[in-house]
Amino acid sequence: MPVPSLMPVLSRGKHRTPRSGACFMEFASYLAGEAWSDHPACTHPLVASLARMVNDCTSDSSRARLVPLIPSVIGLKGDNPRVRLLIAVRAATAALPVSSSDHQRALAVGILNCERQLEGLDGELPEGLEARIRTAFDAAPETERWAREFISSMGAWSRTKFTDRTAETIIRVSVQGIAEACTPNPDDRLFELLSGVIDDATRVLVSTQPAQMATSVVERPAETRPAGVRVHS
Repeated sequence: MPVPSLMPVLSRGKHRTPRSGACFMEFASYLAGEAWSDHPACTHPLVASLARMVNDCTSDSSRARLVPLIPSVIGLKGDNPRVRLLIAVRAATAALPVSSSDHQRALAVGILNCERQLEGLDGELPEGLEARIRTAFDAAPETERWAREFISSMGAWSRTKFTDRTAETIIRVSVQGIAEACTPNPDDRLFELLSGVIDDATRVLVSTQPAQMATSVVERPAETRPAGVRVHS
């Protein structure tokens, strides 16, 4: 991996060159030696999508904390169908307990859909996932009840194919739900979500643990989060 002479500062949105800053995935393309892009080939598209959203929804004062995660997404790619399900269900279970009621129903349906799809692929859920799902639903029992009744009423429709677009929708609702939640620590929750997704994808896509990559992180002055956060996809 090349060592850049200029380290971009993580900031929201797209950037034309490293000198004007970088989002999480633009920085990944830079470190991977690819053409400057927020959609680099070095990372699974859904991991990259979630990383861009987390980058955009994290406050300016906390965004530099994401930098040490960037090397972990370089080379994290593949086409295992379990990846989209694991990313979506982690995002939805993280968001459901803190999201507004406007988001909760969609997230609950997404969780149940992911759960069924994973059981269909593997016969059982990955270790720890059942407990994570139960914890999320315990925080919103009425929403769980509604979602189960909704899926049951939809019949065959509820068994349609789970695509990257389905996962993308769940991810977007989840990240925005966390970012807009009335909690004191949305940045911490977003960091934990991205870190967990990287771990999930690594377990599925990488057969051996990659060598540890050391990076030097330069402290940046704190800035305030502007109102009306929007994410780029």
